[in-house]
Amino acid sequence: MALAISVPYNGFAHNPNARLAKNDTLPQVSLGDVDVVARVNHLSEVSKVDLAVNPVKSSQEVLRTVPGLFIAQHAGGGKAEQMFLRGFDLDHGTDINISVDGMPVNMVSHAHGQGYADLHFLQPEVIENVDFDKGLYNMTKGDMATAGYVAFKTRDRMPNEAAVEIGMHDYQRYRASLSLINRRDESFYFSGAFLSDNGFFDSPQHFKRLNAMAKYTKWTDASRFNIIASHFNSSWNASGQIPERAVDKGMIGWFGSLDASEGGSTSRTNLQFIHRLDLSDGGQLNSDFYLSYYTFDLFSDFTFQLNDPEHWDEINQREKRVIAGGHTEYDNHFHVGGETWKWAAGAGFRYDHVMDIALYHAEQRHRLGTYALGDIDESDLFGYAGIEMNVGRWMFNPSVRVDWFHFNYADKTAEKYDDRGCAQAFVSPKLNIIYNPSDNVQLYLKGGRGFHSNDARVVVVRDGKNVLPQALGADFGIHWKPRKNLMLNAAAWYLHMNQEFVYVGDEAVVEPSGKSRRFGFDAGLRWEFLKYFYLQADYTYSNARMTGEPKGEDYIPLAPEHTLLAGLTFRNRHVTASIHTRWLGNRPANEDWSLTAKGYCVTDINASYTWRKFTFGIAIENLFNTKWREAQFATETRIPGDSEPLTDICFTPGTPFSLRGFVSFKF
Repeated sequence: MALAISVPYNGFAHNPNARLAKNDTLPQVSLGDVDVVARVNHLSEVSKVDLAVNPVKSSQEVLRTVPGLFIAQHAGGGKAEQMFLRGFDLDHGTDINISVDGMPVNMVSHAHGQGYADLHFLQPEVIENVDFDKGLYNMTKGDMATAGYVAFKTRDRMPNEAAVEIGMHDYQRYRASLSLINRRDESFYFSGAFLSDNGFFDSPQHFKRLNAMAKYTKWTDASRFNIIASHFNSSWNASGQIPERAVDKGMIGWFGSLDASEGGSTSRTNLQFIHRLDLSDGGQLNSDFYLSYYTFDLFSDFTFQLNDPEHWDEINQREKRVIAGGHTEYDNHFHVGGETWKWAAGAGFRYDHVMDIALYHAEQRHRLGTYALGDIDESDLFGYAGIEMNVGRWMFNPSVRVDWFHFNYADKTAEKYDDRGCAQAFVSPKLNIIYNPSDNVQLYLKGGRGFHSNDARVVVVRDGKNVLPQALGADFGIHWKPRKNLMLNAAAWYLHMNQEFVYVGDEAVVEPSGKSRRFGFDAGLRWEFLKYFYLQADYTYSNARMTGEPKGEDYIPLAPEHTLLAGLTFRNRHVTASIHTRWLGNRPANEDWSLTAKGYCVTDINASYTWRKFTFGIAIENLFNTKWREAQFATETRIPGDSEPLTDICFTPGTPFSLRGFVSFKF
């Protein structure tokens, strides 16, 4: 059985009989259920096993389900995580395309950074499946899908359940899900959660987050329809990134702060409609539409007294935004000789209206002046088509995608009304070739062209230059299943980009730079040994360089080189226990690697016991209480006692030993 050209992001298989009883959970899957066949995206099938064995337990863990993807939180818990994958410091989402039930998470032309992807509106308990791939080879993924994409699908049914989680540092989380309708052809549930956490910093972070989601699903013999409504809001304080020398001199402790007024608030409200129709000719019509309202208000102080010794350098980034969009895809099949060929075509749009996107100078959260203020309108119209040709043990999957962007920026700080716009189109051809020499081995070669869009404010100021920088990539890999309970995979890859986003320490911003190239190697293992044990491990190596710079001065700051994720899980009917270790090697913090972002190795454990309708559990982060730096930057700063500005490592300390306990009850 071959996979469709585009993996359906909402699991459209019509299965109205998959009714959850009151105490049921997600269905159990194992490596024995995963076949090595002509699949364009085989690792997503393996991720289903990972997710079933180790369900994510926090918003921060959601992205760690992607092998090789590392995250860092450096602003009090409420800010979107910084991400790293395939030699990229992805910032908060510049080069990774993220979606939930087809709705984009990335924010284009965002107040804090291009592609900002805040996933905290997604409750981990409602996740059913994670579809992902590395590289730019999926025709349904356009803007920012250069390092890869991650597409989450939420559950159609939820059990009646209530849970409480209490932990160190005043951590509290309360959640509940209610199955209001749970019939064979219809379901409707509500899921909500409230989180409060003071954190481990010397200055309490007073982090609070509220999540709510309702999902309705209706099945008929030939269709499926979803309505999803969700809302989240959060507020927090942050200790920020602290200079290494401030800790070394004893000015502040490891968990201290120079400006504890950092932090902010944000919210997002979403409404989604998803529909699938099975047509009489054997084809399928899949459609989704979404509408979202978003607010963002962030205070940061990266450079302290560098620019304003009296009032300090705190900045305030704000915006309000409306996002509307959707797409429709039609797919069908036909026969050539004894083979089945599949094809698909789709079209869609996305429109962002950003109001009062601003950068202010502030002190202790009081505005002192305006650096930038304006309105943005950005549109993306797209279409794609591809075919999956099966020829014996070969499968050829050529496709093409076309995007047309329009950017408009109105500068509200100009003396005269200044409203400028520009437009550009981009064509993305792609080709996937898969060969199965036997039933347990798959070889693949993937190649394609992709892009990430630039911030509209940069685009219009530069009169449309470098609107959609090109990326060219290729992967060659293997999936091998030597035994029913053992899966191995490996891939060598290459990526060239016409424009790189580089962190600029003296401005604490990310701006476009020159050309870059990356290559590397990924390897993974999944092994179900004995009866109840599951071992998973993923190693990645990446070599990232700027191509227009002299040798030795061509490093890409913060680009990861070596990563390793490994975990062992024991699971039977009543007990689940797992231990996971993640290792990130040393990385260059600046272009000549004269400063190093130090690596770390952190181990977490989870354990739970289910008795009748109750589940009791514990979670320990940083089991060995490792002293580590979660986020690191080479930044030019000036702090009290400095005679002149200095550039050194500024960092956010990682979580120390942290214990949480929880109990849940299904009714």
